[in-house]
Amino acid sequence: MVTAEAALALPVLVLVLAGAVAAVAVLGAQVRCVDAAREGVLAAARGEDPATVRSVVADTAPAGAVVRIDGPDGNRVAVTVTAEVSPLGAVPWSVWLSASAVARPEPGQTGTP
Repeated sequence: MVTAEAALALPVLVLVLAGAVAAVAVLGAQVRCVDAAREGVLAAARGEDPATVRSVVADTAPAGAVVRIDGPDGNRVAVTVTAEVSPLGAVPWSVWLSASAVARPEPGQTGTP
């Protein structure tokens, strides 16, 4: 009797564990996107060229992330990082994540990153 109950409960426990692992992987990737956008916008606000900004973002962002740099236009510069994450590896399920950061360019920075 106990063996039958364990056999029924085990697949449910595996699914719950897989869901928890996927949630942690997605949340970790979202934090990496936020950090990458923040680091990228700080580099862009300093007046770094676009290649340098993308390099800074690539160091922090999840693999395959796409970077969009807007500005500086007027008193703002923005960096958006978007990435597709497959939290369960071989399972064909993916999540699109995005994060943006905005900053004011430092005084004297008139170049467009």
